[in-house]
Amino acid sequence: MADSKEVSSESGPKRFVVDLSGQVAIVTGASQGIGRAIAETLARNGATVALIARSQAKLAEVAAAIRAAGGRAEEFICDVTNAEAISSTVENIVSTLGRLDILVNNAGVTRDTLLPRMSDQEWDEVITTNLRGPFLFMRAASRPMMQQRYGRIVNVASVSGLIGNPGQANYSASKAGLVGLTRTVAKELGGRKITVNAVAPGFIASDMTAALGPALLDEVKKRVPAKRLGEAWEIAEAVLFLVSPSSGYITAQTLVVDGGLIG
Repeated sequence: MADSKEVSSESGPKRFVVDLSGQVAIVTGASQGIGRAIAETLARNGATVALIARSQAKLAEVAAAIRAAGGRAEEFICDVTNAEAISSTVENIVSTLGRLDILVNNAGVTRDTLLPRMSDQEWDEVITTNLRGPFLFMRAASRPMMQQRYGRIVNVASVSGLIGNPGQANYSASKAGLVGLTRTVAKELGGRKITVNAVAPGFIASDMTAALGPALLDEVKKRVPAKRLGEAWEIAEAVLFLVSPSSGYITAQTLVVDGGLIG
C-alpha cells in the first residue's frame, strides 16, 4: 500500500491521504458527528465502510453522501449493547464484504448529572453503551482479524476519561475504562499484527457542545491553549493515521486531540 501523504484542497484544510483500498472498516455511531466524519474519511481513502447505528434514516443519509463522493459504504442496523446482535452483525459484515480490517468504536452516550442525583439507570446506560459495547465489538472483530493476522482497532475515548469532569461520573468512568481496555487488548492481540489504540477528543464542535450556550463555550475556549473548539474532521484524521499501514508499531496508546487542554 502507498505511504500516507498530505494534500491540499482549495475548499478546505490539508488532509492526509492513505491507501486503504481493499480494506473493510466498521464504524459504530456512524450516523452523525464524529462517527460520520470518521466514516467519510475512511471511505475517502479507499476503505469500504460498514456503517453501524440504530437509525436507518440517518445511516442511509451518510451512505448516500459517501457514495455520491465516489466511496463505498453499507448500512447495518445494530444495537451496540446487544451481544447477540453484535456477533451476528460482525459475521454478516465479514460474509457480505469478504473481510474485516478496521474497527472504530465511536458509539457513545452521555447522561450528565452530579453524583448525588445520578440514577442507577443513568449509570448503567452510559457504562453499557460506552464500555460494554466496545468490548463486545472487539471480541467479535478480533476473530476474523486474528485469522487474517492483520487488523486496526481504534476506540474513541475522551479527555474526561483521563482527567475526570464534574457531572460526568458515569461518562468519565466509561472512558477511563475504555483506555484500560484498549491497553489490555492491545497486549493480547499484538502478536497477530493487530494494533489497538484510542483517540481522546477534547471539546469538539457538535450539537452537544452547541447546547452549552455561547457564554459557556467562550469560557471553554479560554481554557484551551488553541483558543477554539476542535472539529470532527480533526478527530477523523487522527483515527485515519492510527488505522494506516504506517502505524503498525503503535499500539496500546491513547492519542489526545484536545488543542492542549490537559497539557
